[in-house]
Amino acid sequence: MKYNPNEIEAKWQKYWAENQTFAASNNSEKPKHYVLDMFPYPSGAGLHVGHPLGYIASDVYSRYKRHQGFNVLHPMGYDSFGLPAEQYAIQTGQRPEDTTRVNIDGGFDKEGNKIAGYRKQLDKIGFSFDWSREVRTSNPDYYKHTQWIFIQLFNSWYNKNSDRAEDISTLTEVFEKEGNANINAVCDDEIAIFTADEWSAYAKETQEKILLQYRLTYLAETEVNWCPGLGTVLANDEIVNGVSERGGFTVVRKKMTQWSMRISAYAERLLQGLNDIDWSESIKESQRNWIGKSIGAMVTFKVNGHPENISVFTTRPDTIFGVTFMTLAPEHPLVQEITTPEYEEKVNEYILASSKRSERERMADVKTISGVFTGAYAEHPFTKEAIPVWIGDYVLAGYGTGAVMAVPCGDERDYAFANFFKGQDGMLPIKNIFDKDISEAAFGSKDGFQLIDSDFLTGLGYKEGTKKAIEALEKLNQGYGKINYRLRDAVFSRQRYWGEPFPVFYVNGLPQMIDAQHLPIVLPEVEKYLPTEDGLPPLGNATVWAWDTTANKVVNTDLVDNTTIFPLELNTMPGWAGSSFYWMRYMDANNENEFASAEALKYWESVDLYIGGSEHATGHLLYSRFWNKFLKDKGFAPTEEPFKKLINQGMILGTSAKLLMANKFLVSDSSGAFEDEVIELSKDLVHSYNSLDQIADIKYFQALKDKIISLSTDAAKTELFSNFDSIDLSNSRQYNIPVNYVNTHWGVDVEGFKKWEMFRSIFGNAEFISGFELIADSEVEKMSKSKYNVVTPDDICNEYGADTLRLYEMFLGPLEQAKPWNTAGISGVFGFLKKLCRLYFDEHNMIVTDDAPTKDNLKTLHKTIKKVADDIENFSFNTSVSQFMICVNELSTQGCHSRAILEPLAVVISPYAPHIAEELWSLLGNTGSIAMVPFPVFEPKHLVESEKEYPVSFNGKMRFTITLPLDLTKEQIEEIVMKDERTIKQLDGKTPNKVIIVPGKIINLVG
Repeated sequence: MKYNPNEIEAKWQKYWAENQTFAASNNSEKPKHYVLDMFPYPSGAGLHVGHPLGYIASDVYSRYKRHQGFNVLHPMGYDSFGLPAEQYAIQTGQRPEDTTRVNIDGGFDKEGNKIAGYRKQLDKIGFSFDWSREVRTSNPDYYKHTQWIFIQLFNSWYNKNSDRAEDISTLTEVFEKEGNANINAVCDDEIAIFTADEWSAYAKETQEKILLQYRLTYLAETEVNWCPGLGTVLANDEIVNGVSERGGFTVVRKKMTQWSMRISAYAERLLQGLNDIDWSESIKESQRNWIGKSIGAMVTFKVNGHPENISVFTTRPDTIFGVTFMTLAPEHPLVQEITTPEYEEKVNEYILASSKRSERERMADVKTISGVFTGAYAEHPFTKEAIPVWIGDYVLAGYGTGAVMAVPCGDERDYAFANFFKGQDGMLPIKNIFDKDISEAAFGSKDGFQLIDSDFLTGLGYKEGTKKAIEALEKLNQGYGKINYRLRDAVFSRQRYWGEPFPVFYVNGLPQMIDAQHLPIVLPEVEKYLPTEDGLPPLGNATVWAWDTTANKVVNTDLVDNTTIFPLELNTMPGWAGSSFYWMRYMDANNENEFASAEALKYWESVDLYIGGSEHATGHLLYSRFWNKFLKDKGFAPTEEPFKKLINQGMILGTSAKLLMANKFLVSDSSGAFEDEVIELSKDLVHSYNSLDQIADIKYFQALKDKIISLSTDAAKTELFSNFDSIDLSNSRQYNIPVNYVNTHWGVDVEGFKKWEMFRSIFGNAEFISGFELIADSEVEKMSKSKYNVVTPDDICNEYGADTLRLYEMFLGPLEQAKPWNTAGISGVFGFLKKLCRLYFDEHNMIVTDDAPTKDNLKTLHKTIKKVADDIENFSFNTSVSQFMICVNELSTQGCHSRAILEPLAVVISPYAPHIAEELWSLLGNTGSIAMVPFPVFEPKHLVESEKEYPVSFNGKMRFTITLPLDLTKEQIEEIVMKDERTIKQLDGKTPNKVIIVPGKIINLVG
């Protein structure tokens, strides 16, 4: 019998699908275990071998837990809304829903290119997903629940007293009874105080506007990252180096009316919840930094000549007497009002320049110092001195109040700013309020100092100074103690088409929620996916996009009368909306009435193991925790945290093939025929240009080619190349070429390379000197379609089988680490599987026997059972694969074909190589799937040594060995050794002076 992976794997994949082998039950007596992968965005490029790494790891763990008797939920779906699909639709003239469907299910794109489809690719690898629970966030039967959760957020407020979200009706009840003076809520700043009578007297529209200031999702004018090239608002994590991650378009800061989520209400709970979950410390620290808790004070500075005040949050109120200047964010609303005429032009220029830098870029850039004086002055709350007001882009409008009281003597950035603008109009000399030298740097410590020149704070340290400063500010009514968070409310609007529609219509400009019974509000058809000519989002192109409040349905837009038919929201929800609760939808994915039943939620509770990328630390993982906590407050989610344990898989890197093209080689020879001619030659020629054997390149002058060929002797050829005047590498450039055109020695298949569809567009009418090898460089980097270094799992599965792919990816190294892919190494794993099979059958028949296993057989098996079980529990999958190889080698050497060994071995290897394990299990005469067979129990007794091979020495020199039971006494060992013929021969009639015996270690006869 021959190991045929393609035949075996197709057979068992069909069996699993037909028998729903991995379908989890919501009503099982088994203990539950929920294993989740971050679901993929289905792009047309499909999966490369780096994508399945986390999926394989979670699948190994899921299969192992089933063997242990758990009811395992291991689902899969698709995060199928988002910007990439829409951009692709715009570029290719296709509907995003069509391209998304083809990317998932497979088919052909508009150009007729075959798309493998994520589902087929995933099935080919043999994952034990419960496909009966598949979700697609772009399906209306899914996003109806996203819309429903949005409505719940809109109808909720955050009560600081109860420290949870409550229904908005509980807030209006308080307004009706006593007004809002005693309301302790997370809400907008500077809300006007009103009485119960005033509330009752307000018009309905006024009441709704007030409630918007308290709701957990609300409309407000917000500073956003606007990307004109994409026509939408971007989140901070969608911007890289000041441009959009998708497409590299310029991003500017601007104010827009947007939906926002009051995630800031949950800042403290998000921070404290990190103590209760098993995540990597690096991810926790990323979230702690993003939440950014600070304890300090709010301070109010009056502005000279203006009615406005500047509010500042500071963590160092003790340093208030060291304030030298103030800095506002360029976007601060007061900037335009307080800037004096002579500085107006410079300020406006600076605001425009700053708007082109993302907040993330501004936060990260600690080297660049820039700013402009506004001409305005604020008043110090205690000394009444005039403090110059500047603007600088190191201050962010969305963090704190968007204003900083600059104390250069105690802050490095303020120190650098003050010194950079030293002597200029509007910059005062630095004040030192510490009994420390600040001539070279600021003193930023909170310990080891006393304040000087600080009025009533002089002589105090940080703690005492902070307390006294806050008390004094409160007496002046110009400040108070406060805890602040860097975490800002999350913008929840996108000016795009391919996203969840809001369940919102507008009456007199105020948002109204559509009743949940009428959901989903389905995304309408549009002809154009770009914004309208007057700048409205793409849904402004929809002809059927208005809400009929009588018929309770979407109707033609031209029927809007603002009496019974009203306009619908034109923005769509962001990409993170659908991914912020999907793990709960998996619990009851076919429930048409609710996102999950109370029974299902109670049974599964939360995710036991979550595997995914660390790049989602401050995006998806934070928003998911926020929504989970909100749903817990509202009585839906059963637990505070969604994911108990999180593991971040590392990246599988590709090995790229690169050609270095060096331009402007100035050539002249003794005849002058080629003087000042420009040719292009390879790096090999650069390094060894006197040897024609190294020439291997393209795009050279025909005249030079003819000259080389005409030279009859090597000496003449060498002379030509020794006469190079200069070699200019300044314009050299590396080109990525497809790795499938190079061999293991990085030699290029020239004929194949010339047939590459991109060859002519990159290299023009290039030619090659026949008979010479073209050598490429190798470089390990991110696997990417643009780098032509992608290896698809389909190719590996077709050639070697999915079990080989699974074992190889686990074998590459620790799960969390990045590691390079090397296709050449996969043949060794394939060879291991063939060797495994030879334990069970030869070329013709099964060779498994009912012979009793030997002690060595049992020792090898149980050593493997223990190692693999420990490794899986510790997520050390690579060392398990090594143990499998050791085990098979040992059993082969032992000549083991015993059923008592090989049946449990098939179960042990099943999580890693499930197809061959199923086949071997079946060939052994078993029925049903191996997937549910109990994992073999490790028996320590088989690893306990009962015998010892002793070295027997004479005067310290080992002469022979003898195997004896370990339970013998010294006397028994001595008796046996002295009677051994080899001892008698060595002694030759002599009696040893001393016999040294250490049981279990040594035997030595002396004298």
